[in-house]
Amino acid sequence: MIKDILTDIVEHTHKLGIPLVKIEGTDTATGLEALAEDKSVVVQAAFKQPVADFQGTFGMPNLGKLDILLNIEEYKKDSKITVTSKDRNGVSTLDGIHFENAGGDFKNDYRFMSQEIVNDKLKKVTFKGANWDLEFQPTVASIARLKMQAAANAEENLFTAKTEDGDLKFEFGDHSTHAGAFVFQPSVENKLTRAWSWPVKQVIAILDLDGDKTIHFTNQGAAQITVDSGLVVYKYLLPAQTK
Repeated sequence: MIKDILTDIVEHTHKLGIPLVKIEGTDTATGLEALAEDKSVVVQAAFKQPVADFQGTFGMPNLGKLDILLNIEEYKKDSKITVTSKDRNGVSTLDGIHFENAGGDFKNDYRFMSQEIVNDKLKKVTFKGANWDLEFQPTVASIARLKMQAAANAEENLFTAKTEDGDLKFEFGDHSTHAGAFVFQPSVENKLTRAWSWPVKQVIAILDLDGDKTIHFTNQGAAQITVDSGLVVYKYLLPAQTK
């Protein structure tokens, strides 16, 4: 079970270029926070069930190393993966993850980051929520069309979202040079009153993750993509960008 949880975390953060996550756990709830290095994406996640092994606040740094460990062949079958702890000033705190193969002759240890250090490195981002003006589940076909337009307009780092004739359109570039546009979601219920721009690479990376997805837009300049992996509900917050 712990391997499934760790794999889920890595797949939904490290693939986005996120090097560090913060975990906060109690008997009743387990949450996760993360921030992309370029601050283009804020991640706030809630585990569907509290993780008994994650009691307290700690950081999981160097997710690339954790990804390698989780995929080592020696740990594919009948391995022992356990969360370890140690005493600090008479208090038991989580220390890391111990990997051991079935034969007990191949071992690795991955260390957590202390609460003090992770709180310093990953400042809490407060998002009080929003009244979303658009909310829908994207289709596989729409995501594929977005990738086509991104490939056709590879020189563009941003795309613009706007509503037109009742449809949500994504536009690339401008008509002074090369440009592209397509309907991403037809027949949306509400309007976007302002055309905001969003990072192409990050949006596609999130939409490529495993899980059920919902996209939210607000006229105040924020977007959110929610991904339900089955174990965790991840909320990826994207502030609008200017060209």
